[in-house]
Amino acid sequence: MGASPADQASIPEGTEQIFVMSQNISDSLKEDLAWATYILLRNTNTIAVLISIRGELCARGYWNIPEEVSKTNLLAWFRRQMEMIGLENIKDTLYFPQSSDSVLWEMLPKGTRSLLVEPVLQVPNSGANQMEKIEGFVLLASGMSYAYSDKDRAWIGALANKFGGAV
Repeated sequence: MGASPADQASIPEGTEQIFVMSQNISDSLKEDLAWATYILLRNTNTIAVLISIRGELCARGYWNIPEEVSKTNLLAWFRRQMEMIGLENIKDTLYFPQSSDSVLWEMLPKGTRSLLVEPVLQVPNSGANQMEKIEGFVLLASGMSYAYSDKDRAWIGALANKFGGAV
């Protein structure tokens, strides 16, 4: 774990560096989202991060944003992409360590080779007669095949679990 900038794949062509976040959330959650996206980009082979917690979004990194989407409409664009893909109901970790250009997922940077999506689940207190509740997800894209080792995925999963009771 801990890719140095020299190890990371080059910035994909046709992408734009962004950092956007829902505004109607607590300051502490804003800080947690900003920190989490930064540390994921810095310490893994990730070029793009999207975190969704109870419908609130934070996107950071290099994304394939259509020219007609203005900066003020970025969050709405991400929401539409998520709805089309069906990401809001993910219960299990999805890891695609080796894929060709992902034409199915318009929002991913061109040249994405690895994709990891970790669910954010709220686990009920022990003894409670409740099911796990889906709170959101953490999505990471990399321009490298097999970008996330077992150790990376465990660390990313632990980070996703941090958001399991947030907001």
